[in-house]
Amino acid sequence: MKSVKITMVSNYINHHQMPFCEAVCELKGSDFKFIQTTEMEQKRIDMGWFVDPASLTYVMTSYDDEQACRERIMSSDILLIGWMEDESLIRPALERSRKKKHAGDKKGQLIIRISERLYREGQWKAISPRGLIRKYRDHIRYRKADVYLLCNGAFVASDYDLIGAYRNKMFRFGYFPRSRYFYNESDLWNKKPELKRVSIEHSEELPGEVPVLTQNEVRIIWAGRFLPLKHPEYMVQLASDLVRRGYRFHLDMIGSGEMEEELKAYVRDEMIEDYVTFHGFIPPDKVRFLMERSHIHVFTSNFLEGWGAVLNESMNAGCAVVASRNAGASLFLIDHARNGLLYKDDSYEDMVEQVLLLLENPESIEQYGRQAYETISGLWNAQVAAERLMDFYNGFMNGRIEPPVEGPFSEAQIIKPGFWNTGKLRE
Repeated sequence: MKSVKITMVSNYINHHQMPFCEAVCELKGSDFKFIQTTEMEQKRIDMGWFVDPASLTYVMTSYDDEQACRERIMSSDILLIGWMEDESLIRPALERSRKKKHAGDKKGQLIIRISERLYREGQWKAISPRGLIRKYRDHIRYRKADVYLLCNGAFVASDYDLIGAYRNKMFRFGYFPRSRYFYNESDLWNKKPELKRVSIEHSEELPGEVPVLTQNEVRIIWAGRFLPLKHPEYMVQLASDLVRRGYRFHLDMIGSGEMEEELKAYVRDEMIEDYVTFHGFIPPDKVRFLMERSHIHVFTSNFLEGWGAVLNESMNAGCAVVASRNAGASLFLIDHARNGLLYKDDSYEDMVEQVLLLLENPESIEQYGRQAYETISGLWNAQVAAERLMDFYNGFMNGRIEPPVEGPFSEAQIIKPGFWNTGKLRE
């Protein structure tokens, strides 16, 4: 049986891409290579992203052997195209596909672009003449060719639809953190402190209210860089509000960044140091350790968050998630009120409302956590994505692509930023 030659081309290999690449390598009948086109910039290395391409047998580097990489690209059955500044390496394959389609030739190479949003800072940028010229060259020009799009985020399809590219050829995708964590469910829940619903009488500070507490404190976790786009300030404000309402909880803040001193000062001023721990940047295994022992993960990023792999990771650790619908991953991974809760736009008030729903109904924390774990372990992981790539290719070669109903390679809906979609999403 002839192997299927699969090549992925992108600027550089990193920890976000490796699980999917390794899953494709492990597919029976696949011959996979990743072509790295540039060396990683220092700021990414400083963030711990560096991967030595020489240490991975499936990685080729175009700056070391451009000719071998060009030959590999042109001879591949499946060409996956990620982001790169200079696309001259993959242009001949795109042009060949366009010309074959124009001439009515039978199917040959399957080309799939993988992209985050074009217009994170606002779709109004689509009117830029200079930008549209490049979009035509890179995307619109191939709208009738056998070139498809995998959307790394819920709003990607809307951006590309705006410029008339890949219509009826856009599918859901994402990033897939390493899925080495498959738990016996009882073991996973035993790692989390037991919660039991109890009530206390109202106090003078909270007249007329009866806060619902838990027998053991609720562990809440947040992880990311302390940047405005990720709204870490929401978490320390939440901690202050929960203290005033009388809840027993502890908040773990993982990460660092430009807002760190401001956040720590707020915690001191509010005198809530006993409720909040700042961990700084810590190794992935320690992040996982804390997630396994957390009940709730709050994901507060705005539209500038292309995906947000921390959401995958917390769901895989069985956390009940309260997530901003604005981040790229949220609407793909979260089915509101089934495997987590979504809150509207950047609304702090709506976020608090969703957190309180969990605190006031502790049984729902485990319910959502279990469903979240099932979503990642059974559907949104690198192994499923790799298998569906091969299914997609077989459908392509047989002249009939039949996408799955949900998960990787399902059809990407046109979801406009700032609007609630009908169906599964909250009105």
